[in-house]
Amino acid sequence: MTAAKSALNRRIILGIGGGIAAYKICEVASTLVKTGHTVIPVMTSAAQEFVTPLTLATLCRHPAYTDRDFWSATQPRPLHIELGEATDLLVLAPLTANTLGKLAHGLADNLLTNIVLASTCPVLLAPAMNTDMWQQQRVQQNWQHLLANQRYHAIAPGTGLLACDRVGQGRMAEPPEILAVIDSLLLTQGQRDLAGKHVLISTGSTQEYLDPVRFIGNPATGKMGVALAQAAIHRGATVTLVHGPMVAEHRQGLTGGQQIAVTTAAEMQQALVTYQPQADWIVMAAAVADVKPRDRATQKLPKAALPEQLPLAPVPDIVAHLSTLKKAHQLLIGFAAQTGDIEPPALKKLQTKGLDAIVANPIDQVNSGFGSDFNQAILLSRWGEKAVVPPCSKRHLAHHIFDFVQQIAQEQGNQ
Repeated sequence: MTAAKSALNRRIILGIGGGIAAYKICEVASTLVKTGHTVIPVMTSAAQEFVTPLTLATLCRHPAYTDRDFWSATQPRPLHIELGEATDLLVLAPLTANTLGKLAHGLADNLLTNIVLASTCPVLLAPAMNTDMWQQQRVQQNWQHLLANQRYHAIAPGTGLLACDRVGQGRMAEPPEILAVIDSLLLTQGQRDLAGKHVLISTGSTQEYLDPVRFIGNPATGKMGVALAQAAIHRGATVTLVHGPMVAEHRQGLTGGQQIAVTTAAEMQQALVTYQPQADWIVMAAAVADVKPRDRATQKLPKAALPEQLPLAPVPDIVAHLSTLKKAHQLLIGFAAQTGDIEPPALKKLQTKGLDAIVANPIDQVNSGFGSDFNQAILLSRWGEKAVVPPCSKRHLAHHIFDFVQQIAQEQGNQ
């Protein structure tokens, strides 16, 4: 599998079930169309009680199919065959207990379930229902039965306030999370090639405080590391994400895996050293401060008390330290955020830090680097492999990185 295959202009069927969460699919549909995909809405009879076919047809720029179309004789070929054969991805959201039960037992009595059986593409399931319904033994058995099939991919419902005023599990995933998984599935064609891998990722900046309100830091937002975590999870890996201070918005769409919040370089190093023994791949996307104030005040310093020259002290060289702890089967991947000619300094860091691979990315280019949703990079390995990734979304770059690491892992026997 390679993520190099374009995920643009793909054919996606949105299967909408009958639940109040159907309104969320409108944002998903609109975003996918704006991204350049062909989006075909297919609605169950119950779904039409919550959102109209006209609404979905308008957002998708495509007619919304219902069971009335299924039983119509106007199609040159059976509609469920025509739609199922030419589809890259099926998204069922909200997935109701009724449709879940049908799929688990191979039943098909409407257009949507017939399309599922008449297609072979990956299927993304996003359930939504009352907590008691979700926790029913039979519903859970149906859920686990479907997940045992490699074709089905899932976003389990979250916990929150439900339409029935109950607070509990059953709330459908939010659009950003659904869109993130869709993006990865279109890139990977549903392959879980990182299953069995434990990927340890660092991301974001670190902050080294002079006093309780002043610190040395950098503009890193952690978006690249979140994209790496998403990509690894979507490809079946177990993920531990160690991140510096981040706004909640930048972690939107990230569920699954373990998240460890830290502030300083010393705290980040301690967390990474703790989780490194369980990891197969360690990906160091964090922008760690190089120095810190030599002295840290416990109370805010008056402006008049600020030193004209700030005494500095070095912070731990986390990457170099992790390199000394690395086991034979582990791969250590670093990042080098650079300006100008990015390859020579990245190559030097690769060699001096004991890395197995490095991602060199420019921070002086438009739509690249800190704070951007996009990036570009040169990927280098210590065995001489090189790959150039042109400008793309950070999630797409994340998949390219894992493709590259997977390649060198196979070549070097680090499986």
